[in-house]
Amino acid sequence: MTQPTVSLAGGGQMPLLGFGTWQLPGSQAYDPVRMALDTGYRHLDTATMYRNETEVGRALLDSGVPRDQVFVTTKLPAERAGRERETIEASLRALGIDQLDLWLVHWPPNGAARPETWREFVAAREAGLTRAIGVSNYSIGQIDELIDATGVAPEVNQIPYSPALHDAKLLAEHRERGVVVEGYSPFRRSNLREPVFAEVAKAHGVTPAQVILRWHLQHEIVVIPKSATPDRIKANFDVSGFELTPDEMARIDAV
Repeated sequence: MTQPTVSLAGGGQMPLLGFGTWQLPGSQAYDPVRMALDTGYRHLDTATMYRNETEVGRALLDSGVPRDQVFVTTKLPAERAGRERETIEASLRALGIDQLDLWLVHWPPNGAARPETWREFVAAREAGLTRAIGVSNYSIGQIDELIDATGVAPEVNQIPYSPALHDAKLLAEHRERGVVVEGYSPFRRSNLREPVFAEVAKAHGVTPAQVILRWHLQHEIVVIPKSATPDRIKANFDVSGFELTPDEMARIDAV
């Protein structure tokens, strides 16, 4: 099944819909990840601090899905700044893979952009340990600091995103710099009982949650919903059979 993707500045393709594993520590991650892969997800998001890289990697291996068909992301904890190479090598061992598809700085270390950490990320990409590099929870000012110091822009910034947090200016600022926005917590701060979600969902015969995910995809915002419930895992993936109209998109934007 062909899934919608977004182009990364380094030339790779990132699936717009992924499966998040936050709050699925250790063995709690294995079954949901297997279910996600069996359902059709081909993008997995984990992090060192989630403490589930081993289980995510084992689920990927046991699924039988070829490694080159799954986009795998993990993240450097802010407190491990200064131990970048050690951390990515540990992540690769835990995941049981030779190369990441994307490695992110999870939070600005001590609230700072930390160009020296970013240089280590660039070095990891050049060494073939990861295909793409990016950041998470960085401001535009912090991204500019990295670019000014190194000449290299993050390929992705993973930030909270939902209709309630929609900011067209912020999206444009990322895109001007060649940075893909990846949204986490897509349902957070958006009331699923909001009338516009219900009305649009009814028009398409889907759920409000599916409307929100579809809205992300049509904005080309990567989105990584998380669930441990099989029915929700499947429903969150089933967002390719309908398309929101420009009017519906505008109404959701205004939420």
